[in-house]
Amino acid sequence: MTKNDTLPTGTHIDPAVLDAVERAMVRIRRRQSRGSLARPTVQGMPQPVELPTLSVIDAVDAGGGEHGGDVTVGVVADRLAIDPSRASRIVADAVKSGYVRRVASQEDGRRSCLELTAAGREAVEAAHRTRQRFYAEVLGDWDPEEQAELARLLGKFVDSLDKARRS
Repeated sequence: MTKNDTLPTGTHIDPAVLDAVERAMVRIRRRQSRGSLARPTVQGMPQPVELPTLSVIDAVDAGGGEHGGDVTVGVVADRLAIDPSRASRIVADAVKSGYVRRVASQEDGRRSCLELTAAGREAVEAAHRTRQRFYAEVLGDWDPEEQAELARLLGKFVDSLDKARRS
């Protein structure tokens, strides 16, 4: 059995491309699991923030999504690809830390929604600044065309990941 035997029917992709993408994604995942991409973000904030809390802050900051609905614990669980009980625990920690608050849904008053507090907005702004400074360092010696192409292709890749996840 060759590597291409596992591809969906009708898919034609150079095995060398698949190998290169797989290796790069594994390296990214390893960096993320070690927290090496997130750690500078956390250290750059005025108060210490746990990585799971930062994930919740980012998920809430993303808003209600393409349909503009409420941000709930279920939305956070979906965005972080974790089970709802784990999401509930880390959301509770984010609320206790003062970065997120629970509010009544404007669509259904019985439902609890999440929004950032002033401290949460400050934390997300600090995270954006720190991440962008880091990416500027990493991409600083790339040509502007390469930078734009990476942004375009990375966005396209993530959109494809989202579509694959929904199907």
